[in-house]
Amino acid sequence: MTTNTILIGLTSHGDLGGLRSTGYYLPEAAHPWRVFTDAGYTVEFASVAGGEPPVDGADLSDPVQKEFTEQVSLKQTPTFAGLDPAGYDAVLFAGGHGAMWDFPSDPALAGFARALYERGGVVAAVCHGPAALIGLTLSDGTPLVAGKRVAAFTDSEENAVGLTEVVPFLLQSRLEQLGAHHSGADDWQPHVVTDGTLVTGQNPASSTGVAEAVVAVLKK
Repeated sequence: MTTNTILIGLTSHGDLGGLRSTGYYLPEAAHPWRVFTDAGYTVEFASVAGGEPPVDGADLSDPVQKEFTEQVSLKQTPTFAGLDPAGYDAVLFAGGHGAMWDFPSDPALAGFARALYERGGVVAAVCHGPAALIGLTLSDGTPLVAGKRVAAFTDSEENAVGLTEVVPFLLQSRLEQLGAHHSGADDWQPHVVTDGTLVTGQNPASSTGVAEAVVAVLKK
């Protein structure tokens, strides 16, 4: 049963290893929001801790980000525990470095995504958003990503931004350790992978493509 509603999941973690503030990466929420809205979907938001999640990477010279900040209020986001997975066709986990700290260890996030996925919904993630897949096991205990083709922020890109020793783990490497078949494009180039109802993208440049791929899967 389709609900015509898509959830975008956001990190609540705002500290980049003591170096500076972080949070969810604004374009990775804004550009998918635009794609989903244009495709006729209702878009809702949730965060790990609820309330107003910290934000990073805003560029208000980008008309989509500017429109997002003007039209979308994120002051009172619910937690994943407060949501019924049956009410959504898909979830997209936006990135931002904060996701590396709180996405993998939130049981409510994992439970929501598992239930959605196992009833045929789409689970999607972009850039550091695939950190949500680290703690995500299916009902039989196997990692959701085991044997799946995925994309995520690459170890090369993490090294390029100088944060290899700051993040709690390297996302590409951890996904591979869980049995995922990771593929990557050159640093900062858009790269989207669809494997059934799992859609993942490598970096901020992949945000629009991930959202378009989610819509394509839902329209099938």
